[in-house]
Amino acid sequence: MSKNETTQTNPKDVFSVYQENVDKLFNGIKQSVPQYHQSITNVQQEYLQAYENVVDSTISLQKEYVKKAGIAANIPEATLKMINDTTEEFVKAASIQNQVTLATIDATQQNIKTFNDNAKSFADLNRNILQSWISSFTTKTN
Repeated sequence: MSKNETTQTNPKDVFSVYQENVDKLFNGIKQSVPQYHQSITNVQQEYLQAYENVVDSTISLQKEYVKKAGIAANIPEATLKMINDTTEEFVKAASIQNQVTLATIDATQQNIKTFNDNAKSFADLNRNILQSWISSFTTKTN
């Protein structure tokens, strides 16, 4: 019997009322998930933009100060290479970290799906056991 059949069969039955209210609760949660996702994404983008603006402004201000103060800003080639190499390694490490994080999220999602499938199978098994017990203890009339 589907959920709808159960709730329509006897609307005053405790299980029908319980199922109806649980369905309402989960439907409300499901509707809010996309809004949370969008809000979190917007906050992340705004934070990244703000941080980038702070860094850009700081570099611009420092550059202007050094120029007006007459301080030499040239760096040796070896230092430039070291800075560029360090940045490249950082970018690679961040990329690997992102790949690991995404793989972990995918594995977690798969584990939840497996749990869900197993929970359904467990419920079906229990339903079959219950049905077997009920049929064993039910008196048959001839």
